[in-house]
Amino acid sequence: MRTALIAVATFLVATWVAPASAAFSSDRFSVEVTGEGPDIIFIPGFSAGRESFAAEAQRLSATHRVHLVQLAGFAGEPWTHGEGPFLAPVVEELHRYIAEGGIKPAIVGHSMGGVVGLMLAQQHPDDVARLMCIDNLPFFGALYGPAITPEIMQPLAQQSALILLTASDELMRSSTTTNAERLANDPVARARMVEWALQSDRNAMAAAMREVMVTDLRPGLAAMTMPVTVLYAGDPGGTPLPDTPDNLFAREYAALAGATLIRVDGARHFIMADQPEIFSQHMDVFLAE
Repeated sequence: MRTALIAVATFLVATWVAPASAAFSSDRFSVEVTGEGPDIIFIPGFSAGRESFAAEAQRLSATHRVHLVQLAGFAGEPWTHGEGPFLAPVVEELHRYIAEGGIKPAIVGHSMGGVVGLMLAQQHPDDVARLMCIDNLPFFGALYGPAITPEIMQPLAQQSALILLTASDELMRSSTTTNAERLANDPVARARMVEWALQSDRNAMAAAMREVMVTDLRPGLAAMTMPVTVLYAGDPGGTPLPDTPDNLFAREYAALAGATLIRVDGARHFIMADQPEIFSQHMDVFLAE
């Protein structure tokens, strides 16, 4: 494990080159690019760092041009937008990045990054060659039951944001550590989650939380025509679900005709950390479609 981590760290230091559009600059995210070939954009999840995908980026850079996004406000990336908004500006800046780079990439998003990917695919379908969502639903509220609506989620979203803004540093560390145990089996991934969260801007976290919890993308699923793959965790990791993972994901993505839904056993929310070899296998199939 240590040798593998050293190899990834060496890759991150030594191989990054300029973005597809060298003049591109945004206060919503930064991008690091490596490799040559078909384009892939990786979008990490809530409070996470781009290193979520470092191992896969290293592998794919031999055959693809890999764009690793780091969202503003997360994992030490500067945030200058107070209490928000969060999601819509990120989507529009991604659209600008793709347009200025003259690319039509595969989009791979984890968790909240998958929500961003879905929004981009629905609002700018010509930008996306294919989409992979990693353990995210088109509506977060479905985790609380099939009858939940965005209106019902609104007070909970506001309360969650307030907790993020007012919690002490000690409470943030302890709660993030506990949450990390539910989200990954891999101890390295757990430690990184805690570090990323403590380096994240509280205003950015609150803004993202308020929006993600009430954003319902299910009405736009039926109009999506690009190939979509959804990987979901077979091990909920102690997170209570209203149904089995199979039934939950099948129901919430039912309107997306032709979507490929794949359960990854032995993995919690951070599938790429818990089952890296299986994740790579599914990535290769996704990219070859």
